[in-house]
Amino acid sequence: MILLALSAAHVVIVVVALLLLFGGKKIPELMSGIGKGMKDFKKAIKEDDEPSSSETPKEIPRADNKKEPLKE
Repeated sequence: MILLALSAAHVVIVVVALLLLFGGKKIPELMSGIGKGMKDFKKAIKEDDEPSSSETPKEIPRADNKKEPLKE
């Protein structure tokens, strides 16, 4: 099994590579875009978990011990 441990040297190499690829001005824009995307994704997940008013089941009237038939 391979352990994916990052040392300080690995982090420095990754940061330098990112700076060389994208430049110093582009990285904040990229991180901002990633942050907004994650925020929108979490919001969509949260909205999907909450039942909307059209999806809520209607209450079914219950017949009591009376002899009245159950109305739908």
